Amino acid sequence: MGKPTGFLEYERCETAASAPLERIQHFKEFHAELSDEERRCQAARCMDCGVPFCQNGKMLGGMISGCPLNNLIPEWNELLYRDKKDQALERLLETNNFPEFTSRVCPALCEKACICGVHDSPVTVRENERAIIENAFAKGHIKPRIPAARSGKKIAVIGSGPSGLAAADSLNRRGHNVTVFERSDRPGGLLMYGIPNMKLEKDIVLRRTALMELEGVEFRTGCNVGSDVSAETLLEDFDAVILACGSSQPRDINSPGRDAQNIYFAVDFLTSTTKSLLDTGLAEGTFISAKDKNVIVIGGGDTGNDCVGTAVRHGCASVTQLEMMPKLPDIRAANNPFPEYPRVCKTDYGQEEAAAVFGSDPRIYETTVKEFIKDENGALCAVRTVKVGFVNEDGKRTLREVEGSEQVLPCELCLIAAGFTGCQNFVSDAFGVELTARNNVSTENGAYATNVPKVFTAGDMHIGQSLVVRAIREGRDCAAAVDKYLMGYTNIS
Repeated sequence: MGKPTGFLEYERCETAASAPLERIQHFKEFHAELSDEERRCQAARCMDCGVPFCQNGKMLGGMISGCPLNNLIPEWNELLYRDKKDQALERLLETNNFPEFTSRVCPALCEKACICGVHDSPVTVRENERAIIENAFAKGHIKPRIPAARSGKKIAVIGSGPSGLAAADSLNRRGHNVTVFERSDRPGGLLMYGIPNMKLEKDIVLRRTALMELEGVEFRTGCNVGSDVSAETLLEDFDAVILACGSSQPRDINSPGRDAQNIYFAVDFLTSTTKSLLDTGLAEGTFISAKDKNVIVIGGGDTGNDCVGTAVRHGCASVTQLEMMPKLPDIRAANNPFPEYPRVCKTDYGQEEAAAVFGSDPRIYETTVKEFIKDENGALCAVRTVKVGFVNEDGKRTLREVEGSEQVLPCELCLIAAGFTGCQNFVSDAFGVELTARNNVSTENGAYATNVPKVFTAGDMHIGQSLVVRAIREGRDCAAAVDKYLMGYTNIS
């Protein structure tokens, strides 16, 4: 324990975010860093608990409690407090391939399970993690780690999202020859085009993939497996294949008028903005624009919030976020005890920005779209919403419309952020792998091998829509399974 009384002496201090009206003027990250001394004080708050729930990473109450990567949090917090940043980096990289990603986009499951947070505020674990890895990059301590020997085994990874990158990184360091196939024009998958630049600047993603290339990983971008290269060719040319294409089939809203113009899936909207930002600096006409439009976002999750923040930056006339479920409580309920993940209402950056611009929280709860209304040209001009609620029918909770609650809202751009329904089938069909009832690639429980010899799967394509940190865990575990399949044993953990 770095400082036994640290959690008593120091209050939680987070990196300051720039004001909403200031940060919506750009698409860059907007948090200022603490000084080294302030960061050491934050690390000193770690209590080195006898039972550190922060690194547990197990399912409790149907949700993950603690870090799925089992990060050695008390160890590197102590080393950070003692100003031993190089040793802290070693312990951090022991369990996490990409701390620069998780320290930006992870919802900090570790902090929700921090014992210090039971009667006080939790330790700033995520920000401490970011400080360690960014200090290492800034000081030039992150260098290519090229394997001393190669096994001669060749592995194809299809998809360069967090699970594909983690699998590729782990297998490359083991000495195998890894080729990553990505259908987009840049590597990174979800990290590149599914997460807005203000949450994860794309130079951070490209910095890592460039490092992986120096370490020996080959990236083939703009290559759509199933059309540009066949499954048969990959199975013939490689000793193992990993399917890591994500859960990329968006859930649709099949209400009347769905064929109206200017209704988009959230991922297409976010992708168009990021690609235009990188290609042209957001030149007019190169992306799906929300400028001067009344925007309705269907879905109350993180992706919906990203759509809100992006629409505000475009200069929308208004933005409303519809959430079908009731508002969560502001504080942890009695039936949601520690260390379960707290089911509480949070206001994210996009909602803060919308409130600053338009004067109120953009969210409307227990509401969905009943009809998309078109003008005479077939373009969307409004949506008809309806309140919904759960009722008990024959012992089951059933969602029903509330009679007389319909409302018409002006809308020229609607973004569907209602989640995903599993993988897109063209890759799974190409390889002939079996799927589950949820449209994920099927494996035995706790395994990564599919029904097709030498074909494995990882990430959201395997477990369904989840978190970046869990995808990295999946990639690491899948890499260990592939390594054992090829070599008869594995030392990948």
